[in-house]
Amino acid sequence: MGLQHDDSTPRAPAARSRGRLRAAVVGGMAILFVGAAVGFVAFLSQLRGVEIKPARNADGIVVLTGGSSRVSDAMELLAGGYGKRLLISGVHPTSAASDISRSLPDNQSLLLRCCVDLDRSAVNTRSNAAETRRWARERGFKSLIVVTSNYHMPRAIVELSHAMPDVTLIPFAVVGDRWRDEPWWTSGATLRLLLSEYAKYVAVEVRVRLADIGIEVMPETSDQLVPAPRRPATAQAN
Repeated sequence: MGLQHDDSTPRAPAARSRGRLRAAVVGGMAILFVGAAVGFVAFLSQLRGVEIKPARNADGIVVLTGGSSRVSDAMELLAGGYGKRLLISGVHPTSAASDISRSLPDNQSLLLRCCVDLDRSAVNTRSNAAETRRWARERGFKSLIVVTSNYHMPRAIVELSHAMPDVTLIPFAVVGDRWRDEPWWTSGATLRLLLSEYAKYVAVEVRVRLADIGIEVMPETSDQLVPAPRRPATAQAN
């Protein structure tokens, strides 16, 4: 009577290893998902649902173009004496001051001629920060009111704070009509916008934190400040 080999014995350790590996992968994915969800909630908690006037004046005002009513809100702050000068950062290279003036009331158009500077170099939030730093240093400004959309504000503040750690930043978050009219979770377009902005915000946070300890993942170069001629819009989108 011949002996039969039990093949199950040598396979058992391999099966157990595969099971542990699957459990580790599933557990890791679950942790990442929970972490991303918690981070998204924390990101949402930073977004203002109403516009609140700055609690104090500043040396200057900077508005990052790309969203509706950002420029007009920044001009209102300038007219209200909240800053000495205004920088509109991210103006399309082909746009003139007259193009912006046509969308403003007469009293704001007068301010545009005397107290507003146009930055046509910035093509994204990082180059917005670089150009704002240059503008603020040239004028000796130590405090700035930052005007941008509420969903864009967290990322903008990270970029600007990293570029100008010695300048006090005062956020003025612009709240769009869509945000006021319906809860964000009921609109697929708004949800996609927020998820996209959250991903960009996380990427910027990681890059800036690494830079703070001396690891430059994406060093800033002059190429990043070259305008993109393909964009036909008046302002770059952030």
